[in-house]
Amino acid sequence: GDKAFAQFLTDEIKEEKKIQKHKSLPKVSGGWELEVHGTEAKLVRKIAGEKITVTFNINNSIPPSDEDDTQEEQKPDEQEPELTSTPNFVVEVIKDDTKQTLVLDCHYPEDEIGHEGEEESDIFTIREVSFQPTGESDWKDTNYTLNTDSLDWALYDHLMDFLADRGVDNTFADELIELSTALEHQEYIKFLEDLKSFVKCQ
Repeated sequence: GDKAFAQFLTDEIKEEKKIQKHKSLPKVSGGWELEVHGTEAKLVRKIAGEKITVTFNINNSIPPSDEDDTQEEQKPDEQEPELTSTPNFVVEVIKDDTKQTLVLDCHYPEDEIGHEGEEESDIFTIREVSFQPTGESDWKDTNYTLNTDSLDWALYDHLMDFLADRGVDNTFADELIELSTALEHQEYIKFLEDLKSFVKCQ
């Protein structure tokens, strides 16, 4: 059984490498620096007196496909639908002269993806906003967290503009999807390779 499994993985890795779009991770325009730790990625950008970081994790970032996969006859050359990774991402804005960090929790709403042509709508939404003490890795649940569900839309628009002024806009969100998808695929191939050597190990 293990032999067949290893052979399957070898073929699978070949296939995945064939459809891999990016041999190296795509860049995000606008002077963002990328740090990757396993499945977590962090983009950092400094502008006058501020540091902006965007963090996301590719785990569980691929939305489940809702098509009922009733094994339809797939034509041999039909490509499987392209998987897109749309992770939640957290934007932190740190001003040099304050002890607080503004934290905005953003995500891609499921129904928004793929509606191109609607120029008006943003492809990501802000879900929560809070202040956290700068430099502390553990965020406190005792800090007030503003949920945007019940938010005055004018305030919400200002928050979106505030992000856009700092380079977090639709273009950025699109490029983040590209980057995340490439990173996810890279990790997936690495996982298959690790699995193969694990299975082969006697």
